[in-house]
Amino acid sequence: MEVKIIRKVLDVNDAIAHKNRNLFKEKGIFVINVMSSPGSGKTSILEKTLSHLVPEVSCAVIVGDISTTNDADRLAKQNAPVVQINTDGFGGDCHLTAHVIESALSSFDLDKIDLLIVENVGNLVCPAEFDIGEDKRVVILSVAEGEDKPVKYPLMFRVCDAALLNKIDLLPYLDYDKNAALENISKIHPDMPVFEVSAKTQEGFSKWIEWLKECIREKKKQGK
Repeated sequence: MEVKIIRKVLDVNDAIAHKNRNLFKEKGIFVINVMSSPGSGKTSILEKTLSHLVPEVSCAVIVGDISTTNDADRLAKQNAPVVQINTDGFGGDCHLTAHVIESALSSFDLDKIDLLIVENVGNLVCPAEFDIGEDKRVVILSVAEGEDKPVKYPLMFRVCDAALLNKIDLLPYLDYDKNAALENISKIHPDMPVFEVSAKTQEGFSKWIEWLKECIREKKKQGK
């Protein structure tokens, strides 16, 4: 019975995700689903990402958290519209689903958005299982976490299209084997692009920003 219920939930989610994806295609909006464990620096990376893109690129953000508007408040300072989704009102879900994304879209003027960033709830398990209609999935891993995260949580790294290794400015002060982390990512998802960045110093951001801009350009071409 439990397996059937889970299957039904995923089927309904996938149907709404398909609807979201068609809408994003119609509007020419490139959508990324950004995932990570709590404390990886996800919000800091998105703050810096928006500072590099706005106003050249018209951006909007959906932020998922169990409670508080802390992250949304920070991102709203980057001159992009932000919608906060708190999951504590419906059970404290550790992930965002397609239907809550669909509901949040009514808060935006979709004709004026080039890039929609979804900052998912901090978790390396559940968010990987739910399609929300995004174009690309991005996972953030920080050097303050274990090198074995990719092999301990393989689904997350398997379903993502790019990875960011954050907080590289801390490498001189940590007993962290960066090459081992990169090798573990490659074991799970060979040839996936990995951007080594520091949200604090913005080292490595140029390649990450160019990757995003190229994805946006490609999405616009598809809509023509």
